[in-house]
Amino acid sequence: MLRFSEEIMLLLLDDGDGTFVDLPVQSLEFALAGSVLMDLAMEGRIDTDPERLFVVDRTPIEDELLEPTFRRITSSMVTYTTRDWIQQITPSAGEIRERSLTRLVERGILREEQGRFLWVFHTRRYPVIDNQTLREVKLRIMEVLFTDQIPDVRDIVLIALADVCGIFSSLLSSRELKQVTPRIRQISKLDLIAREVASAVREIESSLAFAMVPIH
Repeated sequence: MLRFSEEIMLLLLDDGDGTFVDLPVQSLEFALAGSVLMDLAMEGRIDTDPERLFVVDRTPIEDELLEPTFRRITSSMVTYTTRDWIQQITPSAGEIRERSLTRLVERGILREEQGRFLWVFHTRRYPVIDNQTLREVKLRIMEVLFTDQIPDVRDIVLIALADVCGIFSSLLSSRELKQVTPRIRQISKLDLIAREVASAVREIESSLAFAMVPIH
């Protein structure tokens, strides 16, 4: 089973040329930070409420994507909110992204190609090898959004993460997005930790946006 950060990278991938759709870096970083918390919750290691994020099972987790964050949470002497943890994990989002891509390559889903852009800037492309896995992720989410199908917990979480970082505006036309936005909002509220993570990300983004407004 893929981790949420791996599925996010597949949702962002243009399977035609192996590049990724453009997203605001900060939004993607928040989504990747949230994806690790979501996976830890799915593994029964943590839980959350509006006031705090807490550990429910300290059993070590043998996963290089999740272990660094889980170790950090379990070793903390302070109880933080979900928002606090997302802010603390976000600086590690680049590492989460690289680990996710490496795992997708190791699984034989993607292939990494090195190149140069304008003979100067290094670029990387990830052509799809296992097209079935990529299509399964995208089609699974589209089916939930465009039908009355009852989503499972993983679909709820992935939709909430994709929504909070703006992935759907890249995957769908403006008409399609308008059509499914009420459905996205409805689904994103079905899981408590998904709702908490999405809410925390939006609060952080609002705070940052407000801080950037010039004072006259």
